[in-house]
Amino acid sequence: MLFNERASFSLATRLRTAEGAEIGEVFSFLSKLYFRGKLTYAHAFASREVTPPILVITPDRGLLPPETRVTVEDLRRFSEIDIASGDERYLAPLLRDIDDLAARVPADARLVLLGSIATGKYVDALLSVFGPRVVFPREFVGRGDMSRGGLLLRSAREANELEYVPVEGAQRTGKRPPKLEPLGPSRR
Repeated sequence: MLFNERASFSLATRLRTAEGAEIGEVFSFLSKLYFRGKLTYAHAFASREVTPPILVITPDRGLLPPETRVTVEDLRRFSEIDIASGDERYLAPLLRDIDDLAARVPADARLVLLGSIATGKYVDALLSVFGPRVVFPREFVGRGDMSRGGLLLRSAREANELEYVPVEGAQRTGKRPPKLEPLGPSRR
């Protein structure tokens, strides 16, 4: 849809310009509830000890602030990389930025991972540098993407920061928890 040159909705047209659009907006559009939940939650609870306080893992550009602008050509390059396979085009920039982050964050800072914890595609690189300082919301275990997104949106809306546990040594997969109860209209 975003690659369609005839698409006339705002995000698609902005992606075709040199200025592009914010990667946070693009990923929120592509993954709907899940990334929107991650971004909303991160804005609500991110520590301000490090600048920028929120970083997005990308397929070939390492870690980027969600305000970073990308174009449709960037998205085409992203789509060519299989991050689950350990492609060097993914790992090299990610490890570079993780090392840079390690030099900037306080030695006791926790890194909250709101991405997938079930596989090593994000976890392994982070653990290699940060070890037990990489944490994730305990409530993620057993939830699919949409359920995690809903949980994160609900938590941000209710100003309820989730409990974090270290990724290292944690049970990262498990029985699916009960479905979340539907929310009523937002009061904000």
